[in-house]
Amino acid sequence: MAKQKSNFKLLALVWAVFFVVLSIPPLIFYITSLGWLGELPGFEEIENPKSNLASQIISADGKVIGKFYKENRTHIEFEEISPYVIEALIATEDERYMSHPGIDFRAIARAIFKLGSAGGASTITQQLAKNLFHEPATSLPERIKQKLKEQVIATRLERQYTKEEIITMYLNQFDFIYQAVGIHSAAAIYFNTSPDSLDLVQSAMLVGMVKNPTLYNPLRFPERSLDRRNTVLQQMVRNKKISKETYNEYKEIPIELDFTRQGHDEGSAPYFREYARAALREWIRNNPKPDGTYYNIYTDGLKIYTTIDSRMQRYAEEAVEEHMSNLQRVFFKVDGNKKGFPFSRISDDQIRKILEQSMRRTDRYRSLKNQGVADDSIMKIFETPVRMQVFSWNGDIDTVMSPMDSIHYYKQFYRTGITAIDPLTGFVKAWVGGINFKHFKFDHVYTGRRQAGSTFKPIVYATAIKQKKYSPCFEVPDVPTCIEKGMYGLLSDWCPKNSNDKYGEMRTLRNALANSVNTVTTFLMKQIGPEPVVNMARSMGISGDIPMQPSIALGTMDISILEIAGSYTTFVNGGVYTEPLMITRIEDRNGTVLQEFSAFTREVMNERDAYTMVEILKGVTTQGTGARLRTRAGNYSHFNDVVTGFPYGFENQIAGKTGTSQNNSDGWFVGMVPNLVTAVWAGCEDRSAHFRGTAYGQGATVALPTWAIFMRKCYNDPSLKVSKEAFVAPEGMGAINCDNINQNAGDRTDERMQHIGL
Repeated sequence: MAKQKSNFKLLALVWAVFFVVLSIPPLIFYITSLGWLGELPGFEEIENPKSNLASQIISADGKVIGKFYKENRTHIEFEEISPYVIEALIATEDERYMSHPGIDFRAIARAIFKLGSAGGASTITQQLAKNLFHEPATSLPERIKQKLKEQVIATRLERQYTKEEIITMYLNQFDFIYQAVGIHSAAAIYFNTSPDSLDLVQSAMLVGMVKNPTLYNPLRFPERSLDRRNTVLQQMVRNKKISKETYNEYKEIPIELDFTRQGHDEGSAPYFREYARAALREWIRNNPKPDGTYYNIYTDGLKIYTTIDSRMQRYAEEAVEEHMSNLQRVFFKVDGNKKGFPFSRISDDQIRKILEQSMRRTDRYRSLKNQGVADDSIMKIFETPVRMQVFSWNGDIDTVMSPMDSIHYYKQFYRTGITAIDPLTGFVKAWVGGINFKHFKFDHVYTGRRQAGSTFKPIVYATAIKQKKYSPCFEVPDVPTCIEKGMYGLLSDWCPKNSNDKYGEMRTLRNALANSVNTVTTFLMKQIGPEPVVNMARSMGISGDIPMQPSIALGTMDISILEIAGSYTTFVNGGVYTEPLMITRIEDRNGTVLQEFSAFTREVMNERDAYTMVEILKGVTTQGTGARLRTRAGNYSHFNDVVTGFPYGFENQIAGKTGTSQNNSDGWFVGMVPNLVTAVWAGCEDRSAHFRGTAYGQGATVALPTWAIFMRKCYNDPSLKVSKEAFVAPEGMGAINCDNINQNAGDRTDERMQHIGL
């Protein structure tokens, strides 16, 4: 009897221990859910999990051309993800995902009894919990507590969301490295595609990275990545998602990446994106949220819809690379061995001052200065060779040179900028602010201002035509012309010369502007004075400093590429100036429109005067400084070495204007067809660095080819619908042929002679 009692007590103890042990996990789970092991996210936080969403810059044709982010994440919905990705992920990471409640007890038991040798026990839901709410644990006790919290959070997530929503959140959160946070960015960066277009092998490769993206990095370890991808495919066979035959067919296919690195220095339209970043910051300051807080450009997932056309943008970037790389080669070849290169007509002391001024503008110099380093020590640092990477048109070069030598090295490079605008809407379709954003961050489209040269002359002509009603065939003698001391506040006579120092013939306005004749422009300025010209420039969108001096007739003021392109829209758009527009609307992460934008317009001149200017500017490309656009055959040995793609052979109507500033420091070309105005500038960073001869340094050589290459690419893409049609004259006003029109020249000769002092 005593033995039976003893056995009963032992059995009771065993059962008691069993039930105690059995109750420990739910008890620990309950204690964890109460927050006794550390704070847990509340129900509201689980319902609305926080994640940093990148703000997207979206082109007019619907392409994401850039992002602002702390994490390069773009939220997408379940329906936007390839089924291959979903099936591969479940088959590989969580076979019972669709049936378990967030915790896979079979997997936990397997991990315990096999000590983890058969794989881990974390479900996709638990991994999401870890990604959403936890920093990595730094110790074993912390890791145990974190695991318990993950299980609690996982069960709450399962109660709150559907399986589809959970797996979508997981794929939106996972970091595939190389700034590819989320499946949307991963598809774009590794395969240059969208997540719904990922095929079987692409999906398997990305899912294979989930185990350890660094270990299975397809760029650094392609063989290891391939093996892991095939393991994923095997798991899909095991789970009957694909057949054995399909596996055998695909397992031998090599990994084929279309890797597109994304970052603030890479990708399409980096100069424009920097403009958009500054514009968005300004908008955010003036447009708080309803609760009074401010949007975050890097985490709030804003959508910035722009006027940029991704195709035109690509063609503009390609045109810049094609021409400027060749132009640089010729610059080195023609002037590279000359004393003082790339500078011209300045002394060694002046060159040294230029380099030292540039040194003082560097971040390195400012940092050393803020640390209290003495000037002589700073100079020694800048003259000490160090390892660095520098730009070249054949790719970045790893080299050893002093920081001062690198400053001199970069002074040798020709810079450029190009922008294209739809004159009717003001939409900026392309924007390239320099030759390489990584190494040359200064934006020459919006921020840079350079001497306008002859590109300003059409504004003088337009003012004279508006006031005097001259026609393109109005004739002026090409003779030295002076504006005398005292006129318009001059302290001495102003008597500009023609660039070729030749005179003597009668010229129509069309011929004079086509050949950029200074004497005729001076004649027009003498008739109207600088004030109306300045007022005209202002009404055409030029906002920079324009001195009230007659010399502005020759473009002595500084102007931006965006301003000059915007001003020329007035001529094509029937006399109505259309302010360039870059952003059309801003939406929040949910697609709610926060603000829409439209272009500002202003009537500057009537249609007839505007068309008169178009007729005059057409002469530039038929008989003037831009006539090489028309050339189809012949001996071009003088230009073939520098003018990329020459001869061009354009046959459609093109209006435009070249410009070259003093000493060839700046070269310009503005070209117009009925639905596109495009402006190009080229020059070195310092005005004293340039080609020493006008044949190479003029706008028709350094800038016009970029325009021609860009336009040829646009015309080769019929989807862009860039016009090849003729400019449309106002009703009752036909095309003007100066050979057949006598503008009563004889009757007005005495008047013209009096105007110019003869």
